[in-house]
Amino acid sequence: MTVSITGKGLTVDHVVSVARGGERVELAPVALDQLRACRAFLEQRLAAREIMYGTNTGIGEFSEVVLPDEEVAQFQRWLVYNHAAGIGDPCPIPDVRAAMLLRVNVLANGHSGCRPEIAAAYVDMLNAGVTPVACEKGSVGACGDLAPMSQIALSLMGEGEAFYQGRRMPTKAALDLAGITPPGLQARDGLAAINGSNLLTAIGCLAIWDAERWLKQAEIACAMSLEALKANMKPYDTRLHRLRGYRGAVVSAENIRRVIEGSDLLSGKTKVKVQDAYSMRSTPQVIGAARDQLRWTREQVEIEVNGIGDNPIFLPEDRVVLTGANFQGSPVSLPLDVLGGAICMVSVLSERRMNRLNNPALSEGLPPFLTKHPGMMSGLMLSQYTADMQIVEQRILSAPAFTMSIPAAADQEDFVSMGMNSVLKTRQILDLGCGVLGIEFFAAAQALDLREFTPGRGTLAAKAAIREAVPFLEVDRPLFDDHNAMKQMVVERRILDAVEEAVGPLQT
Repeated sequence: MTVSITGKGLTVDHVVSVARGGERVELAPVALDQLRACRAFLEQRLAAREIMYGTNTGIGEFSEVVLPDEEVAQFQRWLVYNHAAGIGDPCPIPDVRAAMLLRVNVLANGHSGCRPEIAAAYVDMLNAGVTPVACEKGSVGACGDLAPMSQIALSLMGEGEAFYQGRRMPTKAALDLAGITPPGLQARDGLAAINGSNLLTAIGCLAIWDAERWLKQAEIACAMSLEALKANMKPYDTRLHRLRGYRGAVVSAENIRRVIEGSDLLSGKTKVKVQDAYSMRSTPQVIGAARDQLRWTREQVEIEVNGIGDNPIFLPEDRVVLTGANFQGSPVSLPLDVLGGAICMVSVLSERRMNRLNNPALSEGLPPFLTKHPGMMSGLMLSQYTADMQIVEQRILSAPAFTMSIPAAADQEDFVSMGMNSVLKTRQILDLGCGVLGIEFFAAAQALDLREFTPGRGTLAAKAAIREAVPFLEVDRPLFDDHNAMKQMVVERRILDAVEEAVGPLQT
């Protein structure tokens, strides 16, 4: 299925399908019409010698410098050169593909003034699998992601480097192999290609999609631990959560009960406490809060995906050019930053349940550290250490970047979002969260194998999937392979797939 770009209607799921799935992209006829109309308007304004920021003036502190006609086209090349100033490892290929797609969608709205050939070149590169190399670090998330987007924009001149067919090579060589002719840069083209928060938003789209599925796995891990700890299931009655009214909590409770359907815990065959600890009975409220925050994050990001993130902005129908700050990353960096804190919060809850599984004073009759031979064997004692270390790292990374502006460009750009920091650390927090959940899954499966009652259908499916990768810990062994295997299962969503095959799709 081809993703048709009109400037509107693009979703996180579309971005994932193109960035990771290689879905084809096309510029819709309406997008081409909008691009042509805006370009014609810009050329009329240039002919009339109207002063337009970043088109026939310098940028930033040099915005008052007016360029002579003969320098207008040249300026775009120097602009891209100067701003391709990042550092560090190349961004993963899906991140760059997503950023290119988002920039095309911005341009397709017909308010950026570039030639249609600029958007078309990115579409051709996406479809051919030519991905420019862009350093991961360098953006402050304000005048757009200028450093990485400029490194991507070098490809429009056949410069820089690119990945193609599994190899890193000069962009010109990749374009030649793919049969693509770079369009070059004329008036306005360079700034139109770089002046938006597209890379941080692109990474955010991928992180949101992953986080939605990570939360479902957090609910499955919770369900397994609740079964292993013989939890009272009344706190998971959805009537309780509907009375309070939070959508996320209702969904979380419904998902957890779906996993546990068919369990002795729900039939009354197993004796339970009157009331359990918070880490057990408040899971729907905690994961639910993360769900509600994540839903808002997706809404904000999808507004950005389809919005006009640029400066200046051309309004052909009104015959007006407006300057402003629609490149500012704060509307997406703040929710993406808070999402990292929400993931950390859910990870803390996971670790607390894992602690209860390990601790004989709290585990409702399970052996210490889930070993049959306590004293001689230490069981999963050190697994908790590993989870704890990752949570401390998550907590460090959860310090908000959106409060950490450092003025730039001689104080012309005196407030910046630091949104790239926000989204990169949120992705790190999510990666660490996969390790934390993996350890809870490991412990819960071990505990369930030590119980003698019938778990729910989803719980049994999850445990069976885990046992395909990690055997029961009969006697102590080095656990690093088990921990890494469990983390990979979470990353690849294999437990989630097994549970949904058994009980049907969980709610996102």
